[in-house]
Amino acid sequence: MNLKRNYWILMLLVLFTAACSPKVRTTKKDTPKPKEKEKPEEKKPAKKFSQANVSLLVPFKLDELNLKTATKSDIEKLAMPIDFYQGFKLGLDSAAASGLNFKLNVFDTQDDNAHISLLYKNERFKQSNLIIGPVFPAGLKYISNYSKENNSTIVSPLAASNPAEFNNPNLVSIVNNIEIHGERIGTYISKNFNPANTIVVIINPKKTDDEAFAAPIRAYLKDNGKFLVQEYASAFTFETKMQKGKRYAIVVASADRAFVLPTIEKLYKLKNLASGGYSIDLFGHPNWVKQNYPTDKIQALNTIITSSYKIDYKNSSVIGFIKKYRYKYGFEPGEYAFKGFDVGYYFGKLLSDHGEEYREYLTKEKYKGLHNTFSFIHDEKLGYINTSLMLLKYKNFALEIVN
Repeated sequence: MNLKRNYWILMLLVLFTAACSPKVRTTKKDTPKPKEKEKPEEKKPAKKFSQANVSLLVPFKLDELNLKTATKSDIEKLAMPIDFYQGFKLGLDSAAASGLNFKLNVFDTQDDNAHISLLYKNERFKQSNLIIGPVFPAGLKYISNYSKENNSTIVSPLAASNPAEFNNPNLVSIVNNIEIHGERIGTYISKNFNPANTIVVIINPKKTDDEAFAAPIRAYLKDNGKFLVQEYASAFTFETKMQKGKRYAIVVASADRAFVLPTIEKLYKLKNLASGGYSIDLFGHPNWVKQNYPTDKIQALNTIITSSYKIDYKNSSVIGFIKKYRYKYGFEPGEYAFKGFDVGYYFGKLLSDHGEEYREYLTKEKYKGLHNTFSFIHDEKLGYINTSLMLLKYKNFALEIVN
């Protein structure tokens, strides 16, 4: 992080600390209302309102920071909430171009449930048409009762938790949980491999996180295919069981780099044996997208992983966002700025187009954003779940989306 970025972050902190706790900023954008479009007679017109109240709950933890003694490391810890807030604000501003005014209340939860409970008596918070956050699972669990009692929509923007942990029918889960990742891999194998000559191998060290990824793949293939599925603790334990003439779809359920790296090396050798290698296609854990492995080897293994997001820096919309962010804030947007923009723009547009009844359109209106796609289903107990997920393949020494 350069000095310029540190300077701007410090300036933002000064603005936030100037307000009383919980920290609140309000913004309002006035734009002329567009002419109402004609709607089919069979559709009920959306209830119009002139201003949407949005509350953003982010853990800035400003009380823990001493601006006089803060180090570079201390400031960098705030990059996530600040980047998300700034991206979200730009997204909401872009949605306001449709004609609706937004009042944005920003609250510092300090990642503490006691601070969240204080909001229940805050009039600005109580008037929210939409609540974004808390961003961590503990806060989402804590606020669930409030959400259900007041029929308030709560958007989980960053947590990859299973919605079953919250049991909130008003929860909107943006990030795909690991079960969805596993099912997507199972679906791909089922559609693209022939059970007659394919053996599916799951390399599963059986740690909790490994099993969370392996279980939905195992279950999907059991219910939706006729594949022979084998499971081993490591690549070294199944080598003697391999059969020439068979195609192997190998799923490595681990994201532990110390385990994965030698596994990749072993599979690469098995595929490139001098005496005639095995036909191997590799499927990895979604966390591999943030890890570094020998590109030549994982590419040779036709490796595919799932991912909730991918930023195409050649895309004109992405380029435009980067320029706008750079102009407004003076430094480059991080990953969370893109996430914030997509959430802000999508929900702002829903509010602008459909008013207070926007929740009815969550399952109807898909969105292709800067970094992700939203396609929601609704569960009466678990809320709204984003099922859109990308498959990425290592090709041309880069990750490319699998069509």
